[in-house]
Amino acid sequence: MKWAKWRMKNIMKIVVLDGYTLNPGDISWSGLEQYGELTVYDRISIDEIVDRIGDAEIIFTNKTPITKETFDKCPSIKFVCVLATGYNVVDTDYAKSKGIPVTNIPTYGTTAVAQFAIALLLELCHHVGAHSISVQNGDWNNCPDFCYWKYPLVELAGKTFGIIGFGRIGQATAKIAQALGMNILAYDEYTNAEMEEDNLKYVSLDELFEKSDIISLHCPLFPSTQGIINARNIAKMKDGVMLINTSRGPLVVEQDLVDALNSGKIAAAALDVVSSEPILSDNVLLQAKNCIITPHIAWAPKESRSRLMNIAVDNLATFLSGNPTNVVNK
Repeated sequence: MKWAKWRMKNIMKIVVLDGYTLNPGDISWSGLEQYGELTVYDRISIDEIVDRIGDAEIIFTNKTPITKETFDKCPSIKFVCVLATGYNVVDTDYAKSKGIPVTNIPTYGTTAVAQFAIALLLELCHHVGAHSISVQNGDWNNCPDFCYWKYPLVELAGKTFGIIGFGRIGQATAKIAQALGMNILAYDEYTNAEMEEDNLKYVSLDELFEKSDIISLHCPLFPSTQGIINARNIAKMKDGVMLINTSRGPLVVEQDLVDALNSGKIAAAALDVVSSEPILSDNVLLQAKNCIITPHIAWAPKESRSRLMNIAVDNLATFLSGNPTNVVNK
């Protein structure tokens, strides 16, 4: 309650370090404005972080790092909220040692990411965009037949869909895949036998690699999962498997994936995340065959971003009430 009493006598300073991605102008910051003097920066460079924070008490960040040095140079910081699920941009251990809670936004994008993962899969199967461009370029008008296709088309019913990481997003993706007639193999550190059905089974990672026609990544980035898609595990997969990643780029050893795509071992891949973002011009994935890359947008529908904003406001409100929620460094 001490923060609630403090607010009665003071105007709290709130800084959003990189707000443009969350809110390019189509949603409101008013939820945060009610709690103090709000300053929103669209984006900042690394050498601006300390000056932008200044003497602010409340910090919101998405991908801008807040390091030990930043905490030491900005002693007014009392609360940090990461405007995302992943929170590795903040030195959470050092924040904890200083009594500063760090919160994240854990559940805002479940349906959006699941929908996007399936959208990527459908694009791999039908190449809708490429065929539309082909028609607009006159290919259908000049075709001697009533129809044509420029890529192999794939029917999903009856295929085996392997999901690595069967949390909220993995489960939501599985429901859509089941509706398309696919059988689900799930791998997760924690299993729930009650979820198993005739067309949904928990399996070992090796069995998932061996039996899946499509593999979709929905696991967090931990030391145990970093590089989980590598040459050794790719060798266990079916020839012609398809890979989808809407989770974290470093789950994939990118050169190993490129080699598998170019050899045909992996028929196609669709990636919304890469190892370094924004993607570097020399990223080897840009030279791979049959590889769709999107700019980390699975989370970004307006509905999803509005939920994120609402949870961020709630995180601040509960902190001020003395009962912070979604704290990642308890």
